[in-house]
Amino acid sequence: MNKSRCTWSGETPIYVNYHDTEWGVPVYDDDKLFEFLILETFQAGLSWITVLRKRENFRQAFDNFDYKKIAKYDNTKFDELILNAGIIRNKLKIKATISNAIAFMEVRKEFGSFSKYIWAFVDGKPINNKWKTLDEIPATTEISDKLSKDLKKRGFKFVGSTVIYAHMQATGMVNDHITSCFRYDEV
Repeated sequence: MNKSRCTWSGETPIYVNYHDTEWGVPVYDDDKLFEFLILETFQAGLSWITVLRKRENFRQAFDNFDYKKIAKYDNTKFDELILNAGIIRNKLKIKATISNAIAFMEVRKEFGSFSKYIWAFVDGKPINNKWKTLDEIPATTEISDKLSKDLKKRGFKFVGSTVIYAHMQATGMVNDHITSCFRYDEV
């Protein structure tokens, strides 16, 4: 029997697996939150499947998404990343990744963890939406607007409201699986 899924997951195995195992699952671990933030940053203006296909390349290129190491990247490392055909070679996004790692550590210092900071925007628990169709799902919300604005104020780059709402969806801050999807009740 075929499982009913959100139709955006299509039939591509990597996309289906991502939908079935990761998307919408609440993430409270700072390392994982940083990974998603970086991937969402690179996704801006592109399709998510493009990023998913390059995820392991990003993992290798960016020291397993270790924000402490990334915050110390110098011009030599930047030049190495620009030449890495396995990732999305956008100068501004690579620079943003470095500055975002620094800002990420500042948030951790102020709040004890990035998780505490970001989850406070949804009172520490996922918002369970009840969308029946993909057309109902917004690209941004008041919360993503507020979070985006606050992140920008703290020095984060490529964190517009649409990117941040996608981050909220990916990390389970909101459950945007449609109600007929088998994952809706699971997450």
